[in-house]
Amino acid sequence: MVAGLVVVGADGSPSSLAAVEAAAREAVLRGARLRVVHAFLWPAMHVPLGPSPLGPPEGGLRNMVEHLVAEAVERARTVAPGLDVTHAVVTGEPLTVLEAQSREAELVVVGSRGAGGFVGLLVGSTAVHLAAHGACPLLVVREVGNPSGPVVLGVDGSPAGERAVEFAFHQAALHGTKLVALHAWTTWNAPLPAPQDASEPYANPPGALADEEQLLVSEALAGSRDRYPEVAVEQRAVRGGTREALIEASRSARLLVVGARGRGGFTGLLLGSVSQAMLHHAHSPVAVVRGGDARA
Repeated sequence: MVAGLVVVGADGSPSSLAAVEAAAREAVLRGARLRVVHAFLWPAMHVPLGPSPLGPPEGGLRNMVEHLVAEAVERARTVAPGLDVTHAVVTGEPLTVLEAQSREAELVVVGSRGAGGFVGLLVGSTAVHLAAHGACPLLVVREVGNPSGPVVLGVDGSPAGERAVEFAFHQAALHGTKLVALHAWTTWNAPLPAPQDASEPYANPPGALADEEQLLVSEALAGSRDRYPEVAVEQRAVRGGTREALIEASRSARLLVVGARGRGGFTGLLLGSVSQAMLHHAHSPVAVVRGGDARA
């Protein structure tokens, strides 16, 4: 890993330019460098890259790519003057190019949809692929978050979610904002607490299940709370659907952080249904952190 590197995908779309701006701000907060990356697919398909003999000399695919990358770099430097910004045009499709770039980075940033997306899609295939396969946390810029809002963290208490907890605390510390740790539960997805009376194996006093879920959140946050004592934490355990609760919380959030998979997922899935739902429907930028990510 190259320490202090934020990578952002740029394809000239409005969504990717918003991602460039967000990535520049993240790089400044982290004291990191920014690398603007464009995946140039056409050379691999043996398509002519230069200007047409019948067209203007500034035409052609290569000139177009150089222009859009230069625009992205300039956008980053406008947002963050003095930031160390480099760029790379890499032959290949965005999925594989950005996945490879993620092995060097501490954070990859992309827009929710790129220039090649189909009309009507809420989130592009590149974002979904990187959320499942990237080697570092992924920030997907869906909508502009509330600049005065908290970092909202989806907590499920699973080992796979531990990296997401650490990442969320780190983001809250960087941005100097509160962390809202949100856990949603129902009687179907919450473990049944042990009965107090062994003669009544399924009987528990009213509220026992809610108390257990609050304890789950507290235990999930304990280690990071010790490491980030400066971060104010609001802990919520609410009864209801996880997707609905997180989407609603994202309306006022600066950032929503989720793990790639939780305790309810099927073994072998790289991206769970909750994280996919957030990529499609959240009202703020979304960070997806895989359990194997070693970087915050």
